[in-house]
Amino acid sequence: MINFNQLRVFHQAAKYQNFTMAAKKLFITQPAVTAQIKFLEEYCNLTLFKKRGRHIFLTEEGRTLYQYARKIFEFEKEIDNAIEDMRDLRRGTLRLGTTKTYARYFMPFLITRFRNTYPSVKIHLDEGSSRDMSYTLTDLKNELAIIAKAEDVPEVCFIPFSHEEIVPILAPDHPLAMKKSIPLKALAAEPLIMKESGSGTRRLVNNLYKTRHLSPEVLMETSNTEFIKQLVQRGEGISFLVSESVAAEIRDGKLASVSLEEGKLFLDVSIAFLEDQHLSPPAQAFLNMLQKMAPKKAASQGFKAIVGEMLKQWEQGMGKP
Repeated sequence: MINFNQLRVFHQAAKYQNFTMAAKKLFITQPAVTAQIKFLEEYCNLTLFKKRGRHIFLTEEGRTLYQYARKIFEFEKEIDNAIEDMRDLRRGTLRLGTTKTYARYFMPFLITRFRNTYPSVKIHLDEGSSRDMSYTLTDLKNELAIIAKAEDVPEVCFIPFSHEEIVPILAPDHPLAMKKSIPLKALAAEPLIMKESGSGTRRLVNNLYKTRHLSPEVLMETSNTEFIKQLVQRGEGISFLVSESVAAEIRDGKLASVSLEEGKLFLDVSIAFLEDQHLSPPAQAFLNMLQKMAPKKAASQGFKAIVGEMLKQWEQGMGKP
């Protein structure tokens, strides 16, 4: 197999057609250059240089080998540049997982903020249930996920990020929609349109019914939040969804929500990643950004409030009142 150190010496000597210049570029002595060229010629069983007076010239065989060597070391330079670009986040891919609800209502702000700092990093966003996104981490398909903890996955580390309120939603003309607050048992007989199995919301609602010794009358389960909202709006049943995902419909009178006498429901949204697993530079940068955004206090604070606080800090940093 060809010796790359010898080939590197040959490349510099052929480039300048001068052993002294090659030695200078490689920070070695001229005799070392001569020796390496001799070893390479012996390996190839070819004469690569010829001498005339004080000057050296490439032989025909030397010129042919030089064309290949030049391409090799041009690629080496490209590799060095690529490594530096990836290290400095001038290229690379960020692979994220999240739920469909968070992808629509939360992720655009996060991605825009990240791209403002690292515009050359490509982003691959995977969507699915919180449980499914947990397993994309263990399968090494994604490096980070913004999800609820739908089930225990020993290899996955969860860092609390936000607390999203989950609200019961009904059709605006539903009799219960007229009340200020209701007990959960008032909803127990209502057909329930549930989020899919593996959803953090599904797990939270199931636990709520279970702790009250109630059994939900599940009419349907689906991962499609928009479909759930349409069914509820038509009076097909009730559901529980992240408040931010139904805020516009409630404001416009297309949906209604009521307070539960048992108190508010909050879903813990976390930053998830594999424990003891190296993160790529883009993933580490995204994680650092999220950790800076996460509230320092344990009080219930949704993503909307976090964004508001971040914008406030940004405006103050820009010198705005």
